Amino acid sequence: MDTDTDTDTTDTMDTTDTEETAPAARPGTDRAQYGVCAFLAGLGILVIVDATGIPNTVSSTDLLGPRPVPLLLGALLLGVSVLYGIDVARGGRGEPEHGEDIDLASPIDWRTVLLLIGAFAANAVLIERLGWVISGGLLFWGAAFALGSRRYVLTAAISAALSLGTFYAFAIGLGVNLPAGVLQGIL
Repeated sequence: MDTDTDTDTTDTMDTTDTEETAPAARPGTDRAQYGVCAFLAGLGILVIVDATGIPNTVSSTDLLGPRPVPLLLGALLLGVSVLYGIDVARGGRGEPEHGEDIDLASPIDWRTVLLLIGAFAANAVLIERLGWVISGGLLFWGAAFALGSRRYVLTAAISAALSLGTFYAFAIGLGVNLPAGVLQGIL
């Protein structure tokens, strides 16, 4: 017997036909996107249901009352969820975030995050005692410092102008009085 001609054919048999392959996912079938659609629809329904509980009081200066705006927003949320669901079903997909000027592979800068959290927490604690102008100025200055500003005097001047400007914008423009704190009677 010639052993060179007796080769085992089972070694050369193509096994790809017998292996089970997972069905390829259709392009655009991302279940998470449908979750976003469901969330938007649920939020729209919640806003509409909540808006129906608002008393529709109209006056000579307000002919519509407070109810139409949340009803419109709820309806728009429902509409967006339906249109988004149709887009996802047709294969539409959002582009993954590439980052504009950041390296997404770099680790989180915890120092900056903690400094920003500290600035917001200090504002929340101090706003009633010191007032918006001082606590807001500290918030703006702390956020600028956390994000890398090292021009302390210029940053303090801009922060003071921003907090004072927003104080008067809310008071005069919107009729909302922010806490004056220790500057009560001066502002």
